[in-house]
Amino acid sequence: MKRDSKKMRVSFDLDEVLFVSPLTHKTEPQLPFPLKYFFPERLRLGTPDLIHTLQQQGYEVWIYTSSFRSEDYIRRLFRAHGVRLDGIVNGERHLREVQRDNKSTLPQKLPNRYRISLHIDDEEVICSAAGQYGFRAYQLNAQDDDWAQKIIDRADQIRRIEHFD
Repeated sequence: MKRDSKKMRVSFDLDEVLFVSPLTHKTEPQLPFPLKYFFPERLRLGTPDLIHTLQQQGYEVWIYTSSFRSEDYIRRLFRAHGVRLDGIVNGERHLREVQRDNKSTLPQKLPNRYRISLHIDDEEVICSAAGQYGFRAYQLNAQDDDWAQKIIDRADQIRRIEHFD
C-alpha cells in the first residue's frame, strides 16, 4: 500500500536519548559561550550527523518528548547545533492533542497519532507499549558507538515494510 509519496517520520525522545550526560555517554562538544548557558544540555555524540543523514535520505525527523520544555526552546537548541527539526511534540502538546479529555490514561507518547513510523526512546515502558498501541519503537539508552547506524538500519527496514517512497 503506497502512501502518496509522504516522507516517513522518525522521532526521538530527548532526556537520556539525545540529551545525555558526559559522565556516562560520549557527547557533542559543548556549545560556545554564551550559548552553553542558554542551552546546557549535551547532545549524544553523532546526533547532528544522524539527523542530517536521515533528512538527506528523505526522512522527517521529529522530537517527541514528555518534557515540558517549550517547542521554541527545543527548536532553538537544535538550531544552535546546526539542525532543523521537522516537528516537535512536547508534554504540553501531547496532553492537549492526545490525552485531551480521555477518561483513561494513555501512554506518555503515542507516535502514531502524528504519523510517526519509528520512535526512539530509552524507557522500556514506552517501547514495550508500542505493539499494544500500534507504533514501532527502538530502545536506546546505554552508550553505543554504533547507535546511529542501528537507527538508520531500523528506519530503512520500516520504510521498506510500509512502502514509503
